[in-house]
Amino acid sequence: MSAPATWQLRDRTLTPGAPPLVMGILNVTPDSFSDGGQFPDTDTAVAQALRLIEQGADLLDIGGESTRPGSQPVELEEELSRVVPVVRRLAALTSTPLSVDTNKAEVARQVLEAGAHIINDITALQGDPAMPEVVRSHRAGVILMHMQGTPATMQVEPRYNDVVAEVSNFLEARLQACIDLGIAASQVVLDPGIGFGKTTEHNLRLLAHLEELQRLGRPVCLGVSRKGFLGKILGRPLPQRLAGSLAAACYALVRGSAQIVRVHDVAETRDVVVVLNALCKYRRAGSR
Repeated sequence: MSAPATWQLRDRTLTPGAPPLVMGILNVTPDSFSDGGQFPDTDTAVAQALRLIEQGADLLDIGGESTRPGSQPVELEEELSRVVPVVRRLAALTSTPLSVDTNKAEVARQVLEAGAHIINDITALQGDPAMPEVVRSHRAGVILMHMQGTPATMQVEPRYNDVVAEVSNFLEARLQACIDLGIAASQVVLDPGIGFGKTTEHNLRLLAHLEELQRLGRPVCLGVSRKGFLGKILGRPLPQRLAGSLAAACYALVRGSAQIVRVHDVAETRDVVVVLNALCKYRRAGSR
C-alpha cells in the first residue's frame, strides 16, 4: 500500500490514514436526520463539540443546514447565525481542526475568518460560483462530495449505469477543476457521498469497491453513520444503527479505502480505529 497522502489545511498538515482520522458530526440545525434540534444554541453546541473532542474526535464537522433527503435550503443569514458563533467560540477553546459543512461562499468566508480550517461542500464547489475563490484565498482544506441531484430531489429514483465509475470520474474531474482554479491537490479530500442520490444497492456497490478512489491519490472521507441504507439492510430504526455503522466503517478501514470516517458516535468509532490500528501494526511487523 502506498504511503498516506497528506492534507494541507490553513495552518497545519494532517496525514489521514496513519492512523485513520475520526471526524465528529455536530449539527446545529432543527431538522438534521439524526441529531437535529439537539443543540439549538451556541452554548449547547459548543458543549457537545467539546464532548466529541474528549471522546476522541480528530476533527469536527459543523453543519448549519440540513442536507437530509427532502430537505430545503435555509436562508444565508439563518445559516450564518447558527454556525459562525459556534466556530468562533470553538476556535478560542480548542486546536482541533474545524470543518464547516456548507455550499454557500459567504458562509465559508465568514467561518474561515472565524477560525475554521476546512470547507465540506456537498456540491463539490459547484453550488456557488464564488466558493472556489474563497477556498483558494484562505488556503482552506476542502472536502469534495459526489451527489446526484439536490437534497430535495436526490432520493427520487437515482439512476446510474455504473455507480463506481461515475462517482470516481466525477470526483476526478472536480479534483482537476480545483487544481485548474488554483486550489492545490494537497488541500483536497474526496467523499463518495454515500446516501446522496443513491439507492441501497448503489451504496453497497460503492462501499464494496471504494478502493477505486485511491487511484486519485487523495484521502477519502467516508460518511455512513446511521444512514438510511443501514436501516433498510438491518430493519432497524435510526437509534439502533450503531453496530451497522461500525461494520461499514470497519470494512472500509481494513481495506485501506477510507482515511477519514465522519461519524455521530465518536467514542465507539475511536475504539474501532485504535484496535484496528494496533492489529494492523502487528500484521505489518509479521508478529505471531
